[in-house]
Amino acid sequence: MNPLTLFIIDDEETIRDSLTLALESTYTIQSFESGQAALAVIPKKSPDLILLDIGLPDISGIEVLQRIKEINPGIPVIMITAFEEITTVISAMKAGAYDYLVKPLHMDTLEMVIANALETIKLRNEVKSLQDQLIQENLPCFIGKSKVIREMLQFVDMVAKSPDTPILILGETGTGKELIASAIHHRSPNFRSKFITVNCAAIPRDLIESEIFGYERGAFSGANPNGKRGLIEDAHMGTLFLDEIGDLSLEAQAALLRFLETGEFYRIGSTRKHQVQARIVSATNKDLEQMIENDLFRRDLYFRIGVIKLDIPSLNQRRSDIIPLITFFLDRFNRKFSKSITSLSDQAMEAMMNHHWTGNVRELKNTMERGVLVARGSTLTPEDLGLSNKEPEGSNTRTKFSPLTTDGIDLPLLKQELERFYINEAFILAGGNESQAAKLLNINHHTFRYQRKKCMDLGQDQEQNKDQEQNKGQGYSKEKGMRSSR
Repeated sequence: MNPLTLFIIDDEETIRDSLTLALESTYTIQSFESGQAALAVIPKKSPDLILLDIGLPDISGIEVLQRIKEINPGIPVIMITAFEEITTVISAMKAGAYDYLVKPLHMDTLEMVIANALETIKLRNEVKSLQDQLIQENLPCFIGKSKVIREMLQFVDMVAKSPDTPILILGETGTGKELIASAIHHRSPNFRSKFITVNCAAIPRDLIESEIFGYERGAFSGANPNGKRGLIEDAHMGTLFLDEIGDLSLEAQAALLRFLETGEFYRIGSTRKHQVQARIVSATNKDLEQMIENDLFRRDLYFRIGVIKLDIPSLNQRRSDIIPLITFFLDRFNRKFSKSITSLSDQAMEAMMNHHWTGNVRELKNTMERGVLVARGSTLTPEDLGLSNKEPEGSNTRTKFSPLTTDGIDLPLLKQELERFYINEAFILAGGNESQAAKLLNINHHTFRYQRKKCMDLGQDQEQNKDQEQNKGQGYSKEKGMRSSR
């Protein structure tokens, strides 16, 4: 193994020589008598550590330190000063110095400080490497190079650095809210602790508070006779992810608000306070502001959980990522099903690119899984993917209005179709930007999102009903979706 490289930057030749003599048996040493000379070399050959004199003749050691950090912020720099002036020391530490030593130097102290600095950097790099590995494992559905995804992941990386700031993740069904929550956890200083997930919609509303905060024995009928720890306690020093937070009961909302404000909570049936340190990450596809207006969600809790808001773009807002996702899932399901499918036909690719992904990445993933599973050849067809003979979402032929006759009309249904038509038209016209689409319809962003989700759900129900009717007429099997031979 090659020895680590140390740069010594000092204008005193005796200092350079004595340090070289003392350290060259352990490290590869390169010395410089000026800051400019060292700065010319560092971009081409980064050392593992730098010993830097504050009092240099050409430029100050503080300025050299600042420029080193601009070139490579990961290099540990130990400052050497002839006088322990507190203002100079503070300036050096603020600029990113690892430590400082005062002349005359004691070699035992110097060697210990160098060893500690190198060990710190080694551990930091190991942590960074482990976090990078974990974040890759927890973001498989965010493959792609679209600008909106790059910006979102940069924001995730930034907000994750705080260990306890509450974060609210918004986004449509299937966009990967839990994946983002997991990525935030694994990028945070708490990544070694647990990431606990609670699906608030999957737990009965009268039990959700006891699941999160726990209860004492005999707290209620049917309770565990020994009591139960809450999931918030399991998440101590880690992250508690509350998925579908809009389904929390008002009682559980009050308890959660108290915890967010004080870090304290009570188990149900207990008068003893418990304290826990955990970051709360919440997620929902519901319009919480509308729920607040309907007295279904606490306004004070909304502001508390949403100190940082993160809006995940839908797949329709990052359509340039469809092909990379197809490639990723094709490889995954080839391995899963021991297949060797190499490509999609032109018609299949066109169908995938034109399809309106109401279920987002989850729908695309399921479509690819189905296609790879049922395909008989080496190329996927629209029939394999289940996308044949489907009219593109947003087509004007979906909504046709007939003149009023003496037979009358179904006005509620007509209003429903009209709303669905213009919601979709605005979304397409705005290029997938919900805020711009809302402006085109003179409604606010949250109302637009709520109405669009309602329209998409309706469209899916109608499509499923239509498919079921066709399948009945053509003798399709429920279990396999294949034509019956009977």
